[in-house]
Amino acid sequence: MDADKSWVALLQNRLEAEGYGYRVVNASISGDTTGGGLRRLPRALEQHDPDIVVLELGGNDGLRGTPVDIIHRNLAQMIELAREGGAAVILAGMQMPPNYGSAYTEAFARLYPDLASHFGVGLVGFFLEGVALDPTFMQADGIHPNEAGQPILLQNVWQVLEPKLQS
Repeated sequence: MDADKSWVALLQNRLEAEGYGYRVVNASISGDTTGGGLRRLPRALEQHDPDIVVLELGGNDGLRGTPVDIIHRNLAQMIELAREGGAAVILAGMQMPPNYGSAYTEAFARLYPDLASHFGVGLVGFFLEGVALDPTFMQADGIHPNEAGQPILLQNVWQVLEPKLQS
């Protein structure tokens, strides 16, 4: 998929169109885990000094069966680092398919709301809402959204992000 069609690029376009003076930095790496994100975050915070950080990580951890307590710890540390750097945080929640077993799937589902509540950060309940179960919005792998799904992802984030924006 063309990077100019991603929800992140669409976010930059929307911010500009609506007169917000923010610059979007996409510090993500496709296929990354919360462990990788945690290792990279301090440098990204230092380089970019963001006002708002959207953490959209954990799905790859879940697909690898990473214990939920490890994912929780990594995300909690990232939230703390971003807040210590003065950034507001938005956590983009993910969900696991039921074939991972009910105990894992349910623990994973509680992960994001629990973190958002504990830290008082913004929460996109399910980042892939309206996309994940519709094959017209998903790539052939059934895991990653395609170009047609990107505007929906943007809207999912925008609902939580917009109230945090200042002109």
